[in-house]
Amino acid sequence: MRGVVQGVGFRPFVHRLAVRLDLAGWVRNTSGDVQVLIEGAPDRIETFVRELRVEAPPLARIDDLRTERCAVSNLTAFTILDTQTGGGQRQPVSPDAALCAACEAELFDPANRRYRYPFITCTDCGPRFTVIEAMPYDRERTSMRAFAQCASCLADYDTPGDRRFHSETNSCPTCGPRLWLAPPIPLSVPERGNALSTVADLLVAGKIVAIRGLGGFHLAVDATNENAVARLRARKQREAKPLAVMVRTLADARALAAVSAEEEALLTSRERPIVLLQRRANSLAPSVAPGLDSMGVMLAYTPVHHLLCDVLRRPLVMTSGNLSDEPISIGNEEAKRRLSGIADAFLLHDREIVTRYDDSVTRVVRGRTLFLRRARGFAPLPLRLPVSSPRPLIAVGPHLKNTFTVALGADAYVSQHIGDLEDLETLEHWRSAFAAYCRLFSLAPEVAVRDLHPGYLSTRLADELGLDRIIPVQHHHAHIAAVLAEHGTTEPVIGIAFDGTGYGDDGNVWGAEFLVADLAGYRRLGHLRYAPMPGGDLAAREPWRAALGYGALEPDMSVGGQSLTGIRPELQRIAKQQIAHRLNAPLVSSMGRLFDAAAAVLGVCRSNQYEGQAAMQLEVLAGNQPAQPLPFPVTATRHGTWILDPVPLLVALGEELARGVTVRDLAARFHDSVAAAAADLAARLAADAGVGTVALGGGCFQNGRLLSSLTDRLETHGLRVLAPRELSPNDGAISYGQAAVAASCLQGES
Repeated sequence: MRGVVQGVGFRPFVHRLAVRLDLAGWVRNTSGDVQVLIEGAPDRIETFVRELRVEAPPLARIDDLRTERCAVSNLTAFTILDTQTGGGQRQPVSPDAALCAACEAELFDPANRRYRYPFITCTDCGPRFTVIEAMPYDRERTSMRAFAQCASCLADYDTPGDRRFHSETNSCPTCGPRLWLAPPIPLSVPERGNALSTVADLLVAGKIVAIRGLGGFHLAVDATNENAVARLRARKQREAKPLAVMVRTLADARALAAVSAEEEALLTSRERPIVLLQRRANSLAPSVAPGLDSMGVMLAYTPVHHLLCDVLRRPLVMTSGNLSDEPISIGNEEAKRRLSGIADAFLLHDREIVTRYDDSVTRVVRGRTLFLRRARGFAPLPLRLPVSSPRPLIAVGPHLKNTFTVALGADAYVSQHIGDLEDLETLEHWRSAFAAYCRLFSLAPEVAVRDLHPGYLSTRLADELGLDRIIPVQHHHAHIAAVLAEHGTTEPVIGIAFDGTGYGDDGNVWGAEFLVADLAGYRRLGHLRYAPMPGGDLAAREPWRAALGYGALEPDMSVGGQSLTGIRPELQRIAKQQIAHRLNAPLVSSMGRLFDAAAAVLGVCRSNQYEGQAAMQLEVLAGNQPAQPLPFPVTATRHGTWILDPVPLLVALGEELARGVTVRDLAARFHDSVAAAAADLAARLAADAGVGTVALGGGCFQNGRLLSSLTDRLETHGLRVLAPRELSPNDGAISYGQAAVAASCLQGES
């Protein structure tokens, strides 16, 4: 059997099933699969093979099961053999999983010997990816090898009917990892004998505590304490970006936000991602998610979380343990060095973290899960490629929201979220994670795949690998290819790529593109009208610059509204000079910058304190209210390319605002204007190209209002719509798209 069949209690399951059916034989792990030999009555063997799939453990996933007849050995019992290692084979690695219900019950059972033990686990839950150093999955190849099992734990481990039979993370208070609070403890809070009780006292007192978890540190504060949240923001240098909140139970989550059936399924799943929910009026600090009507909520997923939430009985901000834009801290000494200026105290443990692992972030749109960040609980499970790669490859990914993908054949292993490649620490995180993936999956890449942009640090990483072949892939082609590959599609589609920036074939900045594309290639059929962005990257942080750039396209049409209100005349003068002289004012066809410009015109946001802030606030204002589109004309050039001109749309927004139309109404009308124009153009392009499918990719499709409105309109045109489902629409999917394009290219050459 191949698939997720190691580290998930699979051998104990096979043992129990064989014994129940009175079959003899053995089961063993190998470097690439799990092998079973069984002897017994034919009907029972048939039942055994069928039940392998039906009754498999909750964390298991059988991708391939093959059987063959063998000579009878007259075995009399069923046993678990030692692991058989060998080179060149690979298999999926199980992600970490939330504490299971059985372990949670034991955790709070005073009669159980693991009562309130912060590292309780079994074959159905707990750390996997973050403790595994190499495959096959056995304790000696994990960071748990530092803890020799006591006699009681060994008895659990060796007893076939026990839930911890061959549980490689098995431990207890006698033999396992320990938890402690690092001094000095603030004098205002007396230390108690129980570290978690002292941490709870610290949090109630408004202190910031760094907590070592599964894949790194969280920074925790009382989510109801405005002063504590504001101090965390100041120390972490995270001005306004929303913070995630942790609670223990689903009932606690419902007290904070509205929870649909689909959102409940996500919250309570074994992956336990952060889920964006519609917030209720509650006692949370305003600084948790300023200016937004949604909030990120996750349920406790480790024993430490459950115990702390049980003692504290209030919601906690749990944000990544780092300074903004740096990698999450994982080691005790590393955290004390990097987080000493943020945290007042450190809750530490001695189970080493092998792999950095951020929380996954999701939302529900049109009843389906939409990833905003794919990490804990999901990575590194492989995705399939519809075209197999004949050579092992590494797709290094984009510059921002980086992931990488290693692939061979039809298996693509997309890394956990790495982050923005802006500093040395993140580059080292990338290199370390890449080395781990090559080791875990027995891959030695021969081909590197990178973005077209010559200045990206990811491009430099591809060059540094020294491989004999480097394949460049255009950013927006990679976005569309990722969606096609997810859906197993190799036929041409109309691709709509809406995002912030991507390096275009013509040297300009692309970001609102209509392509006819398959995995092998693409042709640009339409795009947003180019506009100069004064200040270059500064325009992404100061939306008024985007509005000024669009206004410069048609001086006789006033793109005004509130866009320049409060902007110093000197700054305006410099920006206008940059546009006039084409100095640091690149030409951009970006949907992200159009959202910024609209937010500036409506007076919603003049400074992005985090990426996408203006667009998120526009989405909040738009809500679900119906709206009529405003003018958004489309014209054809003499070269046959279609151009969407946003200037009339921005002018209309300003004029309607001056007439007294509410900002909420205009935010809704802006969203539907973009969706209507895009759907009409896509339908025209699809008819001309003779295709019936549209694929949507790019970070702008994290916007639920835009994604829903555009999807509905495309389907009204009779088009099939493909949207991201296993990966985010944003740049976290780029490496997978790069791998899919490269696999198609290499397959065509073989």
